[in-house]
Amino acid sequence: MAKENAIGLEKAAYKGGKSTLCTGCGHDSITNHIQTAYFQANVNPFDIAKLSGIGCSSKTPAYFMSKSHGFNSLHGRLGPLATGVYSANKDLKLIGISGDGDTASIGFGGFAHLIRRNVPMVYLCYNNGVYGLTKGQFSATAEMEAVLKTGAVNPFQEVDLCAMALQLGCGFVARSFSGDAKQLVPLIQAAIHHNGTAFIDVISPCITFNNHEQSSKSFVAVKDHKVNLQELGVIETQDEIKVDYEEGELQMVDLPDGTQIYLRKLDSRAHNVNDKFAAMRLLETSTQSQELLTGLLYINEKNQSLGDKLNITETPIRKLDLASIKPSNEKLKNLMKDFS
Repeated sequence: MAKENAIGLEKAAYKGGKSTLCTGCGHDSITNHIQTAYFQANVNPFDIAKLSGIGCSSKTPAYFMSKSHGFNSLHGRLGPLATGVYSANKDLKLIGISGDGDTASIGFGGFAHLIRRNVPMVYLCYNNGVYGLTKGQFSATAEMEAVLKTGAVNPFQEVDLCAMALQLGCGFVARSFSGDAKQLVPLIQAAIHHNGTAFIDVISPCITFNNHEQSSKSFVAVKDHKVNLQELGVIETQDEIKVDYEEGELQMVDLPDGTQIYLRKLDSRAHNVNDKFAAMRLLETSTQSQELLTGLLYINEKNQSLGDKLNITETPIRKLDLASIKPSNEKLKNLMKDFS
């Protein structure tokens, strides 16, 4: 990799603070991929606004591009926040970081309307199927009959965010895996250049709450037989999960709890990314086969963005002078005539 990119910045300019996530967390891998993607895409960090909600995923904007603008919002409010930021200053390049709980549960309505408005932004959902900040309860994307380390079984049908994004009319829909740099970095770069909402669902296993210890010294067994003096926890170090496989191939990934997931990488030569119904059929087929389909599923470059639809001024609102924003008394009087 070149020491400097085309705008004269080194990779260090795209780094942030030190991560406080669990060692081996897939979210940290995604952070590295974001840094690489924006460095290689020659995007100036000063031109970026990092937006997030609440969750393990939403902590990560602090770990990349520390010189960018940033706003950590309320739980599930990434969509309304992004709409407001873009409306005020469309010169900023938006990247939204959310999780499966933040997007598919409390933020589901905001997610839907963000896509409906087609706000230009890169939207990354770090999908691990649990609420990592609150001890690993099932999220809405957890598959039916999934089992927690506590033995609890999920009785509910999962939400497929890619299928939902397609149904809502999103013009750029993709899925990847946190440990697949070869696929995820180019997907993020493509999303950066998309004029509209670009949604990427990133499967990122939770190394803490996917553990199912069966021994007498496991977290579960100790919890059942001990008397707590205070709330304590130990998180074992896990190795980062990485994959490297070709288009069209099926890749089995071993998770820390001993279970597996199956990733199938889309064959770009056989799939038309402009065919929405083909993408929906592939998602349904992969669901029936218990596979996670990865790659660019769908793109519609003809979709108008929010700025195009509302004819937002070329100059961002925040840069307009008062005379341009404040109507004259004569214009106000003429406006009021329409309501009289």
